[in-house]
Amino acid sequence: MLNKESTDQEIWEEITCGSLKAFNLLFDRYWDTLYTTAYSYLNDQDACVSVVQDIFTNIWIKRKTLSIEFVGQYLKTAARYHIYKEIKKLKSVKVVYSTTIERSHEDDNNAGEHKLIGQDLESWLDLQLSDLPTRCQEIFRLSRKEGFKNEEIAEQLGISKRTVENQITMALQHIRKNLKNITFSFIVLSLLSQ
Repeated sequence: MLNKESTDQEIWEEITCGSLKAFNLLFDRYWDTLYTTAYSYLNDQDACVSVVQDIFTNIWIKRKTLSIEFVGQYLKTAARYHIYKEIKKLKSVKVVYSTTIERSHEDDNNAGEHKLIGQDLESWLDLQLSDLPTRCQEIFRLSRKEGFKNEEIAEQLGISKRTVENQITMALQHIRKNLKNITFSFIVLSLLSQ
């Protein structure tokens, strides 16, 4: 019997069988989180309600064909997708011609998109760093994310300044190599889609 203590996976299994009770449990469990996430990017109550409703509507409609292993992660990804869609829709607002010059609100309209892109880049960087040895990760984070100077890192970790420099160089080479791979893949995909 499903209740508020049921796991996401138990709830999802019941949803795939058509259980409205399970769907309502999932809806109640994640509505606030998804709405808050959308609002942090869109700052528009109606748009946020629409985003969250779209997510849950799609889940219900596609419940028999979706294969979801981690419900929370799936919903987070779905929220990002719908937020991107909403931001694109907001960008395609009709142009109104005026005889007066007004301040452009382009930066305001792009704030949510810039925030999402920044978070995606931060996640990608963390993923790249996870491939490196623990000490190298630690040194890179102290240098680039926390702003410590090489001498300070060396003193804090009890290693030589040269070791710090070598570890940072190794991390940057690894990141550049993987960035080149992504850039190449992106170019190939964009050429194939034309």
